[in-house]
Formats: sequence, structure tokens, C-alpha cells
Amino acid sequence: MKLRKVTAGWGEPLQPPPGYFGPDGSVPDEAQRRLILDWAVSQRIASGWRVESRSETQAVLVRGQPVNHVLHAILSLVTCFLWAVVWVVLTVTNKVERVALTVDAQGHVVAVHAPES
Repeated sequence: MKLRKVTAGWGEPLQPPPGYFGPDGSVPDEAQRRLILDWAVSQRIASGWRVESRSETQAVLVRGQPVNHVLHAILSLVTCFLWAVVWVVLTVTNKVERVALTVDAQGHVVAVHAPES
């Protein structure tokens, strides 16, 4: 598993705007950390991810769809296995990505990426 800060497109850390922290820049409390997590989840949803599970302190997000093997098997049988070429290509190229987002005590968004499947 890789542990790293979440990045938004160009290598910049995905961190909330300054208004999410206290006025003096102090360490965020639990309510502020939940707001930061909400903000990070909404940023990921806007870029095509979907929420698989969510608690107060963690969110698991997924991008991609698994291959429907039953449908492709039926299509391969109906087309005398011509569709099997497409099925093999989809199976090899398709991937499902999962990431668990948490907010540490300093208010930084931390992402743990699951192994690719």
C-alpha cells in the first residue's frame, strides 16, 4: 500500500482552503477535520470518483467498473466467439481504483491507495 498526500491534477497537494482551519492557524478540531474530509471527498467526486463507504473519519472512494463477465460470455456465445476478442481486451485494460481518504491531526488529507485490481 502506498501512503501519500492526495494530489489534484498538477502535483499540488489536495488541501482545503484556509477558511477550514481556525483563525489563528491552530490544529483543527474534530468538526473542522470532518469539514476538511467532506471537502476532499467532494473534490474527488467532481473528478469522477464515487463513494463506496463513508464514516466520520474516513471515506473510501472508487473509480472504474468491474467487467461483467456473464454478459460478455453470453455475447461471445451469440456471436460465435467473435465478441471474445473484445472481452479479452476489456479484461486486460480495465482497472478499478480504490483510495481511502482520512484527515490527520494537523488537518492534512492523507490517501491510502489499495492495490490495483
